[in-house]
Amino acid sequence: MTPTTAPSTGSWLDELPLQLAALDAQHLLRTRRAVSPLQGAHIRVDGQPLLQFCSNDYLGLAGHPALAEAACTGAWDFGVGSGGSPMVNGHSTANAALEADLAQFVQLPRALYFYAGFATNASVIPALVGAGDAIFSDALNHASLIDGCRLSRASIHRYPHGNLAALDALLAGSTSRRKLVVSDAVFSMDGNVADIPGLLALCERHDALLMLDDAHGLGVLGPQGRGSLAAAGLTGAAASPRVLYMATLSKAAGVSGAFVAGSEVLVEWLLQKTRSYTFATAAPALLARALQASLRLMEHETSLRTQLQARIAQLRQGLQPLLAHTGWRLLPSDTAIQALVVGSNTAALALMDGLRQRGLWVPAIRPPTVPAGTARLRIALSAAHTEADVQLLLTALTALAPTAEPALA
Repeated sequence: MTPTTAPSTGSWLDELPLQLAALDAQHLLRTRRAVSPLQGAHIRVDGQPLLQFCSNDYLGLAGHPALAEAACTGAWDFGVGSGGSPMVNGHSTANAALEADLAQFVQLPRALYFYAGFATNASVIPALVGAGDAIFSDALNHASLIDGCRLSRASIHRYPHGNLAALDALLAGSTSRRKLVVSDAVFSMDGNVADIPGLLALCERHDALLMLDDAHGLGVLGPQGRGSLAAAGLTGAAASPRVLYMATLSKAAGVSGAFVAGSEVLVEWLLQKTRSYTFATAAPALLARALQASLRLMEHETSLRTQLQARIAQLRQGLQPLLAHTGWRLLPSDTAIQALVVGSNTAALALMDGLRQRGLWVPAIRPPTVPAGTARLRIALSAAHTEADVQLLLTALTALAPTAEPALA
């Protein structure tokens, strides 16, 4: 008997155009734009000059002459590339010096410098826990933390955002010997800060390790910008061996990369067991030199944080008249991230487009990055913004509000 073959339904690759069209119909198709910096908080986007409120360069250091000079000197001294992984020949003397400076800056015993933040979270978590262990993750954690949890093969327990009572119950009910609590320190789409002392207290009670991602707190929060852990009073003599502190160096620090810091033994374990550290090419020394310059500025130039805090207060006060009649919500935040929730994807995109037509670039954040029905403008403020810059944004938002009021004075 001649065998029969099921009729072909075409390649699964043929479905991709339809799936892309479906994303477009839901206003979920994302587009890259070619950008180049101008002066201050201004930027050129696809050829159009815009005042941006989307940069994570919270202290305006990315274009600082001291960082550029340090990077150039580093390039002359070490070349442009690192030449290998840190375990072979990529751990330059500049990188070693940076690790010492990072540990001193965040007031923890030891630090380990990585080439990228996403890779740090995705690899550090699997180095800490694995099959048979338990992870307890805040529901609003960053995608890099979520991916790291999944890659670990540990059992994952998500607790409602910031709900310490729910976390306590989950920890108490776990039979796993090794437990890891994972949380953003500053949540990237809401701008609120985790209850770090409360999280640590639960970890002490249940013999768990606490990993904090302070990507958006380093340089902004705490004394001399030393971060969210320092703001909570849990560094230096008060540092706990149960805390692993992670932060990126591409936001307030203005450069690139990331680091983890904690006890000597914990950092040594990660050096030995983190795959993205062992098998990836090290960050070039020129970046380490630039970051050393950045740390000095973050520590000593207190006027940068003063300027940032003034712009945060100006924006929040200026938005109050709009919140009363638009249905918009401004989420609680004392950080550089100010989330203005407008509701639908369509409304958020229309608001973003209206602002762009007025020379302002403020990104609309939509699901799945945020929950359905909470599409928002993620307004990122910087020390590079002037009072006049923020006033331009307030005036434009007033003109675009669903039921417009007179422009703010």
